[in-house]
Amino acid sequence: MAPSQTLVRAAVLALAVLQALALDTFIAAVYEHAVILPRTVHKVSPDDALALMNRNMDVLEGAVKEAAKQGAHIIVTPEDGIYGWVFTRETIYPYLEDIPDPEVNWIPCTDPTRFGRAPVQERLSCMARNNSIYVVANIGDKKPCNSSDPKCPSDGCYQYNTDVVFDSEGKLVARYHKAMPRYLFVSILGQRDAANTEAEPCVPARHGAGAKHQYNLFMSEASYFNYPKEPEIITFETPFGKFGIFTCFDILFREPAVVLVSELQVDTVLFPTAWMNVLPFLTAVEFHSAWAMGMGVNFLASNTHNTIMSMTGSGIYAPDGARAYYYNMKTEDGHLLIAELDSHPRLSTAFPPAVSWSSYASNVESCLPDENDFSGLIFHDQFTFTELSKPEGSVTVCQKDLRCHLSYKMAEKRDDEVYVLGAFDGLHVVEGQYYLQICTLLKCKSTDLSTCGQPVESAQTKFAMFSLSGTFGTNYVFPEVLYSGVQLAPGEFEVLKDGRLISKTPPTKPVVTVTLFGRWYEKDSLKQDPQPTASL
Repeated sequence: MAPSQTLVRAAVLALAVLQALALDTFIAAVYEHAVILPRTVHKVSPDDALALMNRNMDVLEGAVKEAAKQGAHIIVTPEDGIYGWVFTRETIYPYLEDIPDPEVNWIPCTDPTRFGRAPVQERLSCMARNNSIYVVANIGDKKPCNSSDPKCPSDGCYQYNTDVVFDSEGKLVARYHKAMPRYLFVSILGQRDAANTEAEPCVPARHGAGAKHQYNLFMSEASYFNYPKEPEIITFETPFGKFGIFTCFDILFREPAVVLVSELQVDTVLFPTAWMNVLPFLTAVEFHSAWAMGMGVNFLASNTHNTIMSMTGSGIYAPDGARAYYYNMKTEDGHLLIAELDSHPRLSTAFPPAVSWSSYASNVESCLPDENDFSGLIFHDQFTFTELSKPEGSVTVCQKDLRCHLSYKMAEKRDDEVYVLGAFDGLHVVEGQYYLQICTLLKCKSTDLSTCGQPVESAQTKFAMFSLSGTFGTNYVFPEVLYSGVQLAPGEFEVLKDGRLISKTPPTKPVVTVTLFGRWYEKDSLKQDPQPTASL
């Protein structure tokens, strides 16, 4: 047989094997981990750092084994899940390892010293290999640099918040360095320690006694982690679909989140996070489920569990709604979620149709000045509100170019609860800078209209129906429905082709908010890259 025929036959056989191994569905797992935090804020030895990380990995390994026992093909664990947070650039250093590019074709479990000391990667690799499951974890990467790189920190080392993925053989198949969105307002003040300008590469600099830090808590990691010069776009193939990965705050920006789904057509997004819940629109389960639906993608969100910092809320989400989710502010326990998903959701009959987000509301009569409209703040954004003063009806409220329209009927109009329709069309500038268009039906904290927009977790008013729409200038709109007790409403609402978010059946629980959360990426303002340096 000619060599060319041999190659063709081999290629055909390989393709047949891949097709045979391909799965139409897969079992996903996420673990919400109550992280064991360092006992000291001071620098510790590498052995002490590893001891803490092993305590967390003991817990994570238990979750991995249980997930594999229940047939899971992949498990996602949270951001900061192995060593916690509240570090300085110097104190995080003993927890870091050099994580190579996955192209090196490396199984740490069987060759642990190939790239130097890497006990964390070795253990994660063995978890995956010994349980025949993909394992996704968040750890710290360190990369030496020198003066030929103008952005090289003065201690000669880049430090990255990093997601890693090991396949069912234990091979490193993905590495993602968390991006700092280019539109953040981050104030980081410090004094350069001149004595460390020629520090040995990747040896943490000593901070001067007068060094100070001032930064938004939400982005406090900017004081000890660097960020890639450009957002990384990371994908990898599995027998059960094409996967992408990013971390926490990345979800609010076009790169890498939207690019992965809209341009690279991933089937499933992996999302380690340490998400602090912010009502009424940005609780983890609420926003992550809405993002999955709005983008038409599977979304595996694993959150850190720490109620003091309002961190809880993990889920396994499909384009047609939540398959499993967890929200618990009452205990400090971890929790494992497992659910089945379509490997290629775009091929599913349940895949949502394309939506023309402004179609319906554009035909609604324009707003006229109304003495009943009033202003109120939601997470520092100035909304325009109008009260739902009747038990049923249709109302419209406008702000700039955004016209929000609501048709509704309450099962019973209560005198002790007030609901409003709100609109916001503008640039959000706190803990990040990004352009929003939001239409929302929400419950006010009390009957005093000045409390409208303040966080509310519970309600008693049930609605018989609702239909919410808006004249959005963006196609990236995320539909949120949140019930009393921070509960989702899978299967009880849908988005129509003309842009209406409607109740399919009478809502089974009292409503906290019904929201269309729009992100207009093109209107985000560019800011300079706030790369931290080792002198911070």
